[in-house]
Amino acid sequence: MKIGYFLSCEEYSPSELVDQAAAAEQAGFDALWISDHFHPWNDEQGESPFVWSVIGAISQVCQLPVTTAVTCPTVRVHPAVVAQAAATASLLLNGRFVLGVGSGEALNEHITGANWPNTDVRLEMLEEAVEVMRLLWNSDGFVSHRGTHYTVDDAKLYSKPATPLPVYVSGFGPKAVQLAGRIGDGFVCTMPDRDLLQLFADSGGAGKPTQAGYKVCWGSDDDTCIDTAHRLWANSGVPGELSQVLPSPKHFEQASQLVTRQMTADSIAYGKDPDRHLQSFRPFAEAGFDEIYVSQMGGSEPGTSYAGFFDFYADLLPRLRELG
Repeated sequence: MKIGYFLSCEEYSPSELVDQAAAAEQAGFDALWISDHFHPWNDEQGESPFVWSVIGAISQVCQLPVTTAVTCPTVRVHPAVVAQAAATASLLLNGRFVLGVGSGEALNEHITGANWPNTDVRLEMLEEAVEVMRLLWNSDGFVSHRGTHYTVDDAKLYSKPATPLPVYVSGFGPKAVQLAGRIGDGFVCTMPDRDLLQLFADSGGAGKPTQAGYKVCWGSDDDTCIDTAHRLWANSGVPGELSQVLPSPKHFEQASQLVTRQMTADSIAYGKDPDRHLQSFRPFAEAGFDEIYVSQMGGSEPGTSYAGFFDFYADLLPRLRELG
């Protein structure tokens, strides 16, 4: 089992993300996740750098593998452009790059004015997008494609790795998980759900890598950590499909009013008690994920710090690996 660090583009500036990548390697983490957003979930998070620029900078400061968690290659950015961006990232990382993809959220994808389709159409678009990207990666010549959702006209990637990039597919509902098993080279999730892993395996994903990620708030004072996590990430408790359909940070702020401070405290690891952090990690390990990624909330806030998080987890990582 690998244990990685989850870089949050919604909360940290580009330079902070690059600093965290280097600190994660020094602390002993095995790999990196990085989110891909146009907007943060709410204004309090306050950041949203362009992920491909950040990945390029990360490639120059550490040797850890990187997975996008996740990129939506369907609406905001044409899959041919994502294919080029991912190929360049793989070259800069000397092959240590995985393109994690998902069907996306209106929060990020509506910005061009395009229609935000229903779930079935979004999954159909994702499948065709992955097909387009693989055509470009696998071809030595020019590629044309006329599909239901995408057109590619005489396109060729001149800068690309010698071997095709792995594509891991995100899934939370049954249809998405089945698609991930059928077309993905691996699986991405944020829930410690053994049933989802079994569905992925039964749908064609048996033996393929599985990744999961979650957030904690390390800090010297429990109440400060809970307050920080609730202020920045109460949106994580928004139920159902709202996270896919709400179009703006202000809507998430409104929906997050349904999430109480106690709900946040009950759902995360906070403070500096190692056992609390171990218990937060345990369900993912017991579910059977191959790679588990941990993110620090509020690392720039008073009473918390991502420097302190990395010092804390450098000591905790051996105990986490024992659970695996």
